[in-house]
Order: sequence, then C-alpha cells, then structure tokens
Amino acid sequence: MRIGLRRTIPIVLTIAVFAAVGAAQSLPVVDPSVVGLNKSRLGLIDDAVENSIRNGDTPGAVVLVGRYGKIAYRKAYGNRSVSPKTEPMTVDTVFDLASLTKPFATATSIMILVQDGKLRLSDPIGKFVPEIEDERARKVSVEQLLIHVGGYRPDFDLREKWIGRAGMLDALKREKLRNEPGESFVYSDIGFIVLGEIVERVSGKPLDVFVSENQFKGLADTGFRRRNANPSSLADVSRIAPTENICGQQSYLGGEPSSDCATQQIIRGDVHDPTSWRMDNVAGHAGLFSTVDDLAELCDMFLRDGMLRGRRVLSEATIAEMRRPRKAAAAGFRALGWDVETRFSSNRGDLFPFGSFGHTGFTGTSVWMDPASGVFVVFLSNRVHPDGKGNVTDIRGKVANIVASSIMSGKPKRTNGAIRESGAVLNGIDVLEAERFERLKGLKVGLVTNQTGRNLKGLPTIDILAAATNFKLVCLFSPEHGIRGELDQAKINDSVDEKTGLPVYSLYGETRRPLPSQLKGLDALVFDIQDIGTRFYTYISTLRYVLEEASKAKIKVYVLDRPNPINGVDFGGPIADENKLSFVSAHTIPVRHGMTVGEIAMMMNRERGIDAEVSVVEMKGWSRSMWFDETGQTWINPSPNMRNLNEALLYPGIGLLETTNLSVGRGTDTPFEVIGAPWLDARVMSASLNKMSLAGVRFVPIWFTPKSSVFEKTQCGGVNIVITDREAFNPLKTGFAIAAWLRQAYPNDWKYEKYDRLLANGRIMKLIEQGDVSVGFYELTEDGREQFGLRRSGYLIY
Repeated sequence: MRIGLRRTIPIVLTIAVFAAVGAAQSLPVVDPSVVGLNKSRLGLIDDAVENSIRNGDTPGAVVLVGRYGKIAYRKAYGNRSVSPKTEPMTVDTVFDLASLTKPFATATSIMILVQDGKLRLSDPIGKFVPEIEDERARKVSVEQLLIHVGGYRPDFDLREKWIGRAGMLDALKREKLRNEPGESFVYSDIGFIVLGEIVERVSGKPLDVFVSENQFKGLADTGFRRRNANPSSLADVSRIAPTENICGQQSYLGGEPSSDCATQQIIRGDVHDPTSWRMDNVAGHAGLFSTVDDLAELCDMFLRDGMLRGRRVLSEATIAEMRRPRKAAAAGFRALGWDVETRFSSNRGDLFPFGSFGHTGFTGTSVWMDPASGVFVVFLSNRVHPDGKGNVTDIRGKVANIVASSIMSGKPKRTNGAIRESGAVLNGIDVLEAERFERLKGLKVGLVTNQTGRNLKGLPTIDILAAATNFKLVCLFSPEHGIRGELDQAKINDSVDEKTGLPVYSLYGETRRPLPSQLKGLDALVFDIQDIGTRFYTYISTLRYVLEEASKAKIKVYVLDRPNPINGVDFGGPIADENKLSFVSAHTIPVRHGMTVGEIAMMMNRERGIDAEVSVVEMKGWSRSMWFDETGQTWINPSPNMRNLNEALLYPGIGLLETTNLSVGRGTDTPFEVIGAPWLDARVMSASLNKMSLAGVRFVPIWFTPKSSVFEKTQCGGVNIVITDREAFNPLKTGFAIAAWLRQAYPNDWKYEKYDRLLANGRIMKLIEQGDVSVGFYELTEDGREQFGLRRSGYLIY
C-alpha cells in the first residue's frame, strides 16, 4: 500500500530467510485442454502483455494460469531489469510481492493460530498488545483488522524518525484511531502490522520464522528477506526483480529525500515498502518475496484441500472461513485478508464471478482464484522499475478476462475415456476408512445413513463402521425413505438393523430430530447420505436437525462428503424466504445450490448460529465441474423415484411442480422425465414449449397413465422431457417456462396455489398469482443469485 510521500530505499545487504533456491516445482505443467481451458484463447495473453510492455506499463511480467492442481499456462515477458543493465525476465524470477504479504503470510498465520485454538477472531487486539494507549483501538477485534474496518489510518507518518520493531511499537503505542471501529473501510497497513505483531506474541516466534515453519515450508523461493539473517541463507540476488531507482534514505528515517544525489541506486533484494524497510524487511503488510511457481502451489492449496506438498497447512473449515465474504462497511465485501470483488481492477465488468477472490500488490503483483471453476491466475511484475511510474491495473484486468473466457465446458478433458488419472473419486467414507478411522478413535458413535452410504467397493457404511475396532458404533439413524431407501410413506417407525443388531432410530416418524435420550452417551454422530443438489430434497433438512440436536448435546458431527451429482458449479433459482423454511426448505439457499453436503453443513452451522462442532471428511479427486457419471462411482437410487442422473438434473425444475395438480411421473417408469394431467393437450403443450427454444432440451407429446400417486390409473396428456445437451440445459429455466405457460394457457385448470410449498419464495409466488409471468419472468426468479454466490464462496471446500 502506497500513499503520499512514498519513495525510495537504498540497496543494502540482501540476506534472506529463503531455503536453497532451485527446488523443483510440484504442480505439473499440462496442455490447457487437459484441464478444460481453451489453448488458443490463453494465447491472447501474449499480445495483451507485450502491448502493455511496449506502452511502458511495466518492464516485464510473468503470468501463470492453473486449474485442478496443474499449470496450464506459464510464460515470462520482457525484462526484469532495464537499469543499470538489461536482463531478460525468466519464469523463476523472484518478486517483491508487496501487499500479497497480507493474505499469504499474515492472514494465513493468524488463521493457523485460530485453528490451533491460540486466539479467536473476536479477540480485542489490546489483549495481545496491551501497551496501545487508545482505548478504542484496544477494543478493535482481530477480524476487524483482517477486513480493514479497524479504524486505523493507512500507514504511519513517514516523517517520524523511528526504525526497527521497537520504533514501530513506540509509534503504535501513540497511534490514535481515525475512525470508529467497523464504521468505514480504510485499507490499512497499520492494521496488518498489528496482526504481524500479534502472530509473534502469540506464537513466540518472529513473523518471518513462523511463516517459514508453517505455511511456506518446502517452498524454496518464498519468504521474508531480513537484512541481518545468517549469510548462509543468501538467495541468488540475480534472480530477484529490481524495483525503484532511489537516492538516499531520508524518506525512510524522516525528512525529504535529496534532490541532487550524486549516484542513483536500485532496490534489489530489499523490500520496496518504506515502513517494512524500517522494520528490517519483515512486517505484516509487506516484505514477502516469491515466484509464480511457489504462488501457484499456495493458490492450489486455497482452492482445494489446504494441503501443501502432502502436509496440511489449513483445515477445510479454516479455508472456508478465510474465503467467506464479510460486509466491510460501505466498501462492499472483504474476506479475511482477501479481496472478494469480482474483478482484478477497479473497473466493473471483469468476467470472474462473485465468489472469486484474490489480492494485488503495489509493486505490480496479483493473484486471483475462482473456487467455482478451480481456476487461478498469478500475475507478477515489477512495474515500479525503474522510476516508479508503471501501471499494470489495466493489463491485470485484461489477463483475468482472457483466462475467465478460456474456461470451456467447466470440466477437464477426458483422455481415452478415462475419468481421472488416478481412478474414481473417493467419498468421505473411503477417506475415513483409509485413515483407519483415526478421527473417531475411542469415540461412541451414532451413524445417520441410508442405502447410499457405501464405499467405492459397494460395502455399506453401516457394516464398515460396525467392524472397526478403535471406536464403537452404538446406533443408527435413518432419514426419509428409511435405512434402505425403499419406503415411500408418510411415517417410518424405529427398527433394528438385521445384520448388526443395532437400534435404528427413524428421523421420519414421530420425530424428525434425534431425541436427547437417543444421543445420550454418544460422543459423535457420523452423517453419510447422498444428496442430489436440490434444496427440497429432505436429506439436507435431516442434516440441519442433526446439527442442531448435536449442538445441544455437545457432541461432534462428522459429515462424510459425497459429490453433488449434478455438478458443484451451477446453482440458481429463488432463494427460500426465512419465514417459509420447513422440512422441505431447510435453509435460505436457492433451489439448485451447487454444493456438497459437507459444504451445506458448514453453511447452515454458521449462518443459522447452530454452533455445532462439525468436521467434514472431504472427498479426494472430486472437482466441482464433475457430473456423477464422471466420478467413477456407482449410482444407487437415493430414493425410490430418483432412478438416474437424468432425473436428478430435471428435479430442481420439474420437482417444483409436483405439489400442484400435475403428475410429474411418479407411478411411471420415468419419474420427473414426464409431466402431464388429464386436462392437458399433449400436442399443444409440446409445440408451445418447443417454440420457446430452451437450450439443451426438447419436448415430445405423450399420453401416460400413472400406476400410483397423482392421477393414479388416469390417462394424462403431457410431454416427455428430453435433455439434448446437459451443459446448456437449465432445469430451473425449463421448470419456470412450464409454470408460466400453464398459468397463461390453463388459468382455470392449473391449480397453482400449492406451488409455493417447494418454491418457498413469496415474491415469485405473488408474480405467479398475478399472472405476471411474461417476458423476463425467469430473470426475476434469479434475483439474489449474486448475493448467494458471495455467501456460498466462503464455504466451498473443493
């Protein structure tokens, strides 16, 4: 962060805390098409960056694009030095990251301490730095500093003469807040300097040592460059991108720099930021150095499972918390240490969606990550070289747009029919089993499951847990449709499991919640049920009730995660109103949520204030873009009328209609693939719907007679819904198109009054009641999509 009089620093000793340079990168380089990126579109980056260099925006740059743990594009442009001599840019160039220090070093360090139980986000900073004199400042929370609403000004006054940590602490002691905490967003280096100090006081280790031992262990080129470090850790200065031409050090120690310097000096190996320089190159807001390859690994860690080179740095819950957007006063949203705007630059219109996140650095650096697609972009430049006048705001945004537009189908390319290089996706139960149930060691456990709870080999989770010897499975809980998923009735009674002899408590009988008497003596509940990605599928309602009762009983909940069968990228439809929540609308999410059960568990637990102790046993090998048939897993009907993936994709839109006087195919061999009623004209309906030219779908007129359910043994006219392109098909748009057509074509026959039972949205229901379902109706049903995208992004594990 630079404001006001920020100029120059001299070159001094360039001793670092880096490990030996030249370590091999761990992320493989692949052809972009392998990870679903358009190679020719990525090639447009060349002209964009080269034009920026010709315009004098920066002497050079390195750009890297990655996805799904692989590097799809990596290239160096221009020169890393033009003064005093010219040196070409290389992909292994080490850059002064400037403010990227904030999220990668400081915020991550804080969150490691949070997950280790050593501090809380709500802790006041005065608890750790009691010498702060301003009483208001002492009450500022750690979280407020992380999102820049703590009330501090942007930086210390550079005219004040101080140096070193002791000088900083003396200045901080006297520093007064400029704004009331939480009232306004002010991007503050002071706030992150305080956070860096808190890391040192809580951990007992200087910030540079803490990060090298924790989040950067194994990354040879990433770390702070303390001037008085052991000379044996000297990094190769020739690979470091120089920054500004400077003269004298007056502006760092107070006073104006000289205007008649006899010689000019280039900053190379020292931090460019003057306040960090005064603190021996180590501060919470600036001072970190790295390369594109090391940053690629860190980005991959944040987008996936918190693992770096086989070592866990952050838990999935911690990553979700860091990415979760928070309201940062009038400035919009911030995550913990991250910017969560939808763009690289300050110009609206960039293509990465809400929920993507990243940060920029004053020297010309930036990263951007998109959890929905798994894509990340690293852009590193030394735009301040040699005279501090470069500007890469425009080119960063252009590169981001090129990368976002290069995402093709949203899924990796298959090779020779293979689903994945390493086989089928492993569910939570497979991971738990591979770990030999270490997480459950010594616990008394209750299992919430049904027939879908199986490992990759097809063995029931019930049998797997019952056979384990390092914990005890005490009882079972069954959701709607029973423990075997074969019952389609209003009430299911308690029973006994035939094979294990364990009691089976029904959560779809006299109660839909575990009773205190049933939870007594348990240490944990394990949840293992396959969801299908639609809000009104009741297994996630059961999950909510399990979380609530477990919280009351103070027992843990382990959610064994499973794929969203209709992919984890696409979501949409009206968000349920809070006052319309029920067993078929458990939370204020859209009809198609695009999340896994583990992610929904974390969302409901936090947003509903449940405060259960939840741990998600995450899948291995699942990417958000995957459909169920790409996971290598075997389909098991999650309920009697959910018989294939096609029906699961139709369900969000067609299922909405089944509370009205329509048959949605229950009682036929193709539930949710047909829809009709005795009063419908099949040919008129199909012709009318086909004229709408809805993407990825066609309608065939049919007559059918349900054997049971609505219109049992009565002939119905209607349509068979044929999905022709599932990537283009929108089940919500199709369902609302049918509802709008019925409202206009059969205003007296279609009894829409119960449509709201599953819709759970008063505003959209009112439009239907009024018959206001003409052009633009579908767009109105998507109101709130962007807001949900922001909410959702903070809970995405994969």
